[in-house]
Amino acid sequence: MDDLLWVRNVTVELPTAAGWVKPVNEVSLRISPGESLGLVGESGSGKTMLSLTLMGLLPLGARVKGEILLNASGVGEASSGVKTGPASQPGKDQNRSLQGLKPIERQGEMSELKLRPPKEEVEARNLVGQSEDEWRRVRGREIAMIFQEPMTSLNPVMRIGRQITEAILAHEPGLAGEALHRRLLTAMEHASLPEPEIRAQQFPHQLSGGLRQRAMIAMALAPRPKLLIADEPTTALDVTVQKQILDLLDHLRRELDLALLFITHDLGVVAKVADRIAVMYAGRIVEEGPVQKVLSSPRHPYTQGLLAASPTLERRKLAPIPGNVPRLTELPSGCAFAPRCSFRRAECEQVVPEFRQAEPDHAARCVLL
Repeated sequence: MDDLLWVRNVTVELPTAAGWVKPVNEVSLRISPGESLGLVGESGSGKTMLSLTLMGLLPLGARVKGEILLNASGVGEASSGVKTGPASQPGKDQNRSLQGLKPIERQGEMSELKLRPPKEEVEARNLVGQSEDEWRRVRGREIAMIFQEPMTSLNPVMRIGRQITEAILAHEPGLAGEALHRRLLTAMEHASLPEPEIRAQQFPHQLSGGLRQRAMIAMALAPRPKLLIADEPTTALDVTVQKQILDLLDHLRRELDLALLFITHDLGVVAKVADRIAVMYAGRIVEEGPVQKVLSSPRHPYTQGLLAASPTLERRKLAPIPGNVPRLTELPSGCAFAPRCSFRRAECEQVVPEFRQAEPDHAARCVLL
């Protein structure tokens, strides 16, 4: 399988007044071009810290161990023991045009975002230990991120068009004039921003929440990244706008062959956009597998608890998970979920469980398997 990104046993350590903590602890993941991986978990489970690690945006003093391999095709099997299937290919029904989206191929010319150089053999790079100058060449160009709250991510005193062109010029400083303007409009069209010429002249406060999020998507797409990280991009939006943004992201990753890491706490959302799911708890991945298998037959008690606590259209009583995510300074010696688990055994409190195979492409970190 052609892996774009392979995260191998990555641990992030942060200094605190109570000592060093590990918000990301021995995490292994892999994503292929055109594939969507949903990263699910409660607040405080380490999802956002992992995304900041992949962007090289960790706070000063952070220590990172392990490997983050970019262009990792053919390196080997994942150390987590989970073999992922091939990236999903769009079927005929998935290629239908989405209402309100600009077509990828415009009349008379091919979209600039879709034009890419022929594939060539690229040596895998380990992003761990890079200098800030090296990260600047990766950040945006290779890996881009859509942050959770666009109003705090956009510059309030800079016009939308100027902010998007800055993202382009950061990696292509020689671009100017008509070519730069065309790239700006192309990115805005792909993000389905209506009237791009007008929106480019507006400030963030003049746009609705949905349009601000589309502006963030346009900014992320403009440098033509290979991997797009979306950190709960629909949290602050109403349900109709949420669906539009989810449809847009799904459309873009299929048409542009983007790898998508979608971070959320909403299992209903992840079922809409993801091919595979990785469930995260207290800094570790506790379950991983194809979206249908994980949601229909969860193997870790934490995943089962998330599903039981999720609202559905059926009338049933929600079953919240007792307790809270443990503090990083007070993690139990064995399974971090053991104090909240109704199936816990004595061995759960002794050592951290290893990944165990439920099926060839479905595994969980639990002694019950």
